[in-house]
Amino acid sequence: MQRLFFSAKKGRRRARWRTPVAAGVQASATIFLILRRMRAPLITLIAIFAVSVLGLTLVPGRDADGAPERMSIFDAFYFMSYTATTIGFGELPQPFTAAQRLWVMVTIYLTVIGWAYALGSLLTLLQDRKFRQALAVQHFTRKVRRLNEPFLLFAGYGRTGQALGRSMDALGRRLVVVDISEERIDALDVDQYAADVPGLVGNAGNPHVLEMAGLGHPDCEAVLAMTDDDETNLSVVMAATLLRPEVPIVARTTSATIGNRMRAFGTPTVINPFDRFGDRLRLALRAPASYQLLTWLETGPGTHLPGRAEPPANGRWVVCGFGRFGRELAADLRANGAEVTVLDPEADPGRGGPQLSVICGDATDPEVMDQVGLTDAVGFVAGTDNDTTNLCLVAAAQRVNPELFVVARQNDPDSTPMFAQMRIDSLLVATEVVTHEAYARLSSPLLWQFLSRLPEQGDDWADRVVGRLADHCGFHLENVWETTLTGRETPALGEWLAGGAARLGDLLREPADPDRPLPVVTLLVRRGNGDVVMTPDDDELLHKGDTLLLVGPSAARSALNAVIAVETLFSYVVHREYVPAGTLWRWLVQTVRRR
Repeated sequence: MQRLFFSAKKGRRRARWRTPVAAGVQASATIFLILRRMRAPLITLIAIFAVSVLGLTLVPGRDADGAPERMSIFDAFYFMSYTATTIGFGELPQPFTAAQRLWVMVTIYLTVIGWAYALGSLLTLLQDRKFRQALAVQHFTRKVRRLNEPFLLFAGYGRTGQALGRSMDALGRRLVVVDISEERIDALDVDQYAADVPGLVGNAGNPHVLEMAGLGHPDCEAVLAMTDDDETNLSVVMAATLLRPEVPIVARTTSATIGNRMRAFGTPTVINPFDRFGDRLRLALRAPASYQLLTWLETGPGTHLPGRAEPPANGRWVVCGFGRFGRELAADLRANGAEVTVLDPEADPGRGGPQLSVICGDATDPEVMDQVGLTDAVGFVAGTDNDTTNLCLVAAAQRVNPELFVVARQNDPDSTPMFAQMRIDSLLVATEVVTHEAYARLSSPLLWQFLSRLPEQGDDWADRVVGRLADHCGFHLENVWETTLTGRETPALGEWLAGGAARLGDLLREPADPDRPLPVVTLLVRRGNGDVVMTPDDDELLHKGDTLLLVGPSAARSALNAVIAVETLFSYVVHREYVPAGTLWRWLVQTVRRR
């Protein structure tokens, strides 16, 4: 049922339609389906039962003295109850006459037929696809309704959704999943997650399905449109923006047009892997250290420090494949000042322009390759939508010019072993691009703020940060976390922060040996007024309300949490003073000191 609401804005009345989805609708639908399918068997059983009871009351019997007697309705109902349920107490209250026994034999066969019919119908109902779906939906909505902690709503759980979901689950975040594939939803029960993941088979682009999945739940903290269909992702963005405009939305798409339509509905985070990869390649070409640091941080804890590529500073690039990815990458290369030659069997040579030449032909043809001129090119891009073709292109290009900087596109994750055997300097895997950016945005808002400002700091700065991280944390990325200096999260720091002389380096010390610094790197400090300090040094002054973005091992994180929470430990680390923990001991120590 739809309800119409009116709201006034700037003197106008605007109609707003809302479609409430009651939690009991699915339960009612399940009960209705059971009653509809079992209506005939139940009516048959009731009719047999009624006729049997009526017959027993009409057939004459005899009492203990041999006098004629008829059974009461209650006695007949009682007898048929334990007879029809196969319990069989006996002939009560008196031994039956031949006529009564004859009638009972008839009713026994009738009830056997009735029960066989009812049980057969029930088994058929249990195997019915619609009934099982109704039960699954009812079970799903009940689990979502009972969630009492923040959760992420995944609309689509393919390769991208699964990779991102496992990363979020490792951080302790709850998930709710909607996907059109029954196999993917069934896999949620066997995959190893830290917490139960409710899953629903349905079209994520349907607003009613999103409502059932918890879009209207107060603990829904974000919606992720991760299906493989751009139109479905657009529908998810539209529904989520209109129904819950305050909830953050992250959506993937490979179409610039769909991306613009998504942005027309508020401010969703739209991730186009082709566009993002082009931006990253531009960064790698002009600032290799910045690209190395960005790639390392956005991949997540446990990642080994990636190698630093040495891309060509300038020269001509050859791009094979002029689809969505090829056009995006060619535009980014031209924006970086490079000359680009495009090779595609369906390309229009008339589409060339400044710094762009278009050749129509098959890149695997040796004559066409000679026409492209790979010998004097510095970079080569295999960007078609077929992995076999891209592998052939890379092999052919490297045979002509082994010094090429090679960029390739991998479409199918199953092709990973083959691409790993090729010498490829930069590989596009759309799933990884989307997963890494979404992870950086959702795992820590400050991390994404740091990564957004990273390219502005310069390559020398990025090189120093990489060195600090390697020296303090090793070559595998450690935990990345935030700490806000407030009375609730850092109760031991109140007076110290208010004094105006709280140095960052004084806080990051080993509790067991305050002369040794913790193996922690502070990437960013965000002030209470919104100002940001990138990679502050030890002399940076801290204030109440500041938020720190830190990188370090789990042991260092636990040690820091103990220092900022326990006053005695904080006093020992920062002031080198021992403060008794008990109130009585504190009073005694203060009394002795005053004397």
